[in-house]
Amino acid sequence: MFRTTLIAVAVLGALAGPAFAADVTGLWATPTNGGQVEIARCGNSLCGKLVTSGQIRTDPSLKDIRNKDAAQRGRTLKGLQMLYDFTGGPAKWTGGKVYNPDDGGTYSGTIEMLSANQLKLKGCVVAPLCKTQVWNRVR
Repeated sequence: MFRTTLIAVAVLGALAGPAFAADVTGLWATPTNGGQVEIARCGNSLCGKLVTSGQIRTDPSLKDIRNKDAAQRGRTLKGLQMLYDFTGGPAKWTGGKVYNPDDGGTYSGTIEMLSANQLKLKGCVVAPLCKTQVWNRVR
């Protein structure tokens, strides 16, 4: 009897665990610069674009001036794709890239759902040289 109950609890836990993480798509607030990033499905992967930030609200025509590729410095930050090629799910996505317009660098990354309204984004030059942020769902 105890074994059957334990198995039932384990099965329910496995089913309930990823249920909150079923949909990472939506608008997410970053902890820096008042940023908001829209995460969406792009084919079989996840991608994300910068919707707004404190600097974009001040100047919507703000350019990607810190990009390491000089040819890309003329593009506007508003609508800029910052996340791309993340695969996996429903609770964790890996193999993606994170572009940081603050320093113009692109980093390997992971996205992990902490709850239905929080995710953890990690970007790494090379492990263990990583930076992690917790983002909160706006909608």
